[in-house]
Amino acid sequence: MSQIEIAEIIEQIKQEIEVDTNGQAKASLRATARLAGVSAVAILKTLDSVNLEPSKLAQILMESGFEAVNLTEWRTIGIPDMAIAIILEYYAYEAGRYCTKQARLVCRSFNTIGIRAWIQDKLGWTKPVTDNKTGMTQIQLLAALAKHLAEQEQHLLQQQQQQTEILHRLKAVEVEQDRVNTPCGHKYSVVGFANLQGLEISVKEAGTKGRKASALCRKQGIEIERIHDPRFGKVGLYPESVLIEVFSTGQN
Repeated sequence: MSQIEIAEIIEQIKQEIEVDTNGQAKASLRATARLAGVSAVAILKTLDSVNLEPSKLAQILMESGFEAVNLTEWRTIGIPDMAIAIILEYYAYEAGRYCTKQARLVCRSFNTIGIRAWIQDKLGWTKPVTDNKTGMTQIQLLAALAKHLAEQEQHLLQQQQQQTEILHRLKAVEVEQDRVNTPCGHKYSVVGFANLQGLEISVKEAGTKGRKASALCRKQGIEIERIHDPRFGKVGLYPESVLIEVFSTGQN
């Protein structure tokens, strides 16, 4: 007998277990027998024995506070949770040659949470509350929800900020890698480089510096790229190192 098989049995007898509004659970005679791993007849004989010569299990039940009339009623109304716990413990450890491995396994499972709590959990039972408690609970839930949403929003903002910072850092790294991997640095037009440096430059001056940059490129064997410009038609793109030299010469 494995825990998987026990789980299957519990699923099969689920319809024969119920919980009242006070949270007290009970199970049918058949369901109790299935849990203990014995026949329903064995449980029935125990209940019937109270009117003649009580069996050992019947005596244990009565010593635990149950009366003979209770045991007789259980045949039809079901066995209460606390009695089920006693029956399981009996067949797990005290029934001699009638002890069952299944009863021991079920007892082991129940010992951690108790038979009543286990049945309540299986049937999804929750303790009823008064209107005042319900209102208070709703307010608390709304407050908790608002706090949770605020924390989530703050967390998302922090994540977005971190992602933005990471993207900026990656972009900076890529730019630097590109600059290092390009022997002459980035390429710019004369006007573009001037704007990058925060310098004002006239059309005439831009033309002069462009010619100087072209001459330096030809001298160094650097190919000049040409791009479309709405003002000049075509303009050259020159390496950063060449433009730095051209602009430095012009300032001296």
